[in-house]
Amino acid sequence: MSRPPLIGVTMSTTPDGPAGLTPPRAWLNNAYLRAVQQAGGVPVLLPPHLDDRALDALWSRLDGLLLTGGGDVDPSRFTADARHPTVGDVSEARDRLEIAVTERALHDERPLLAICRGIQVLNVALGGSLYQDIAGETGSTIAHSQTEARDRPTHPVKVMGEGTRLGAALGAPEVEVNSMHHQAIKRLGRALREVAWAPDGIIEGIEIPEASALVLGVQWHPEELAAHDPAARNLFRALVTAAESHHR
Repeated sequence: MSRPPLIGVTMSTTPDGPAGLTPPRAWLNNAYLRAVQQAGGVPVLLPPHLDDRALDALWSRLDGLLLTGGGDVDPSRFTADARHPTVGDVSEARDRLEIAVTERALHDERPLLAICRGIQVLNVALGGSLYQDIAGETGSTIAHSQTEARDRPTHPVKVMGEGTRLGAALGAPEVEVNSMHHQAIKRLGRALREVAWAPDGIIEGIEIPEASALVLGVQWHPEELAAHDPAARNLFRALVTAAESHHR
């Protein structure tokens, strides 16, 4: 191929709220950029406040999509219940852009890897719902919002290996993962299949088995583990390999 595949990478933004002395910012943890480049892809940043014209121009050039972690999805997008008091860092602009690019990726058959918040966005975009707060709604005693260093695994995840794209990508039936979230999938969206779980039953991995392109979501942060964990690196390589096939 003439060039490495271009991977659209969504960015975080400062949350909605009263204007202050600090201007609104779009930002991204470097670990995502390192992991995409290590796998052979070229990251293209997608800030939340792109207008339709700019997004159209970028999208026509992209070969794959990475939905990244960050603040909570606005509960009004998936439930009529009151907002849980722990919900925070909500950005209407980010929700809007990420749901839009998710829908584009699915429609245009672009490979997609969704991480942490990203797995939740993918689920909501397909009509699913979320636990607004795992501890408050499920009673789980697992620390899904770990206090340890981001690159340290804190609990295992069992993966349905046989016949699943996630199992094939990871290359392992069980992985040790880090955990930095308080929301999680509650009701699965259309066409999605749950294929990995934490010990408390929280869904940690999903895919669309019938999709022509790769569509994977994981609830942990493999970008923070990729430097020392082959299974984490394999996820990014799976995305880039699928994007290479799209580009040809």
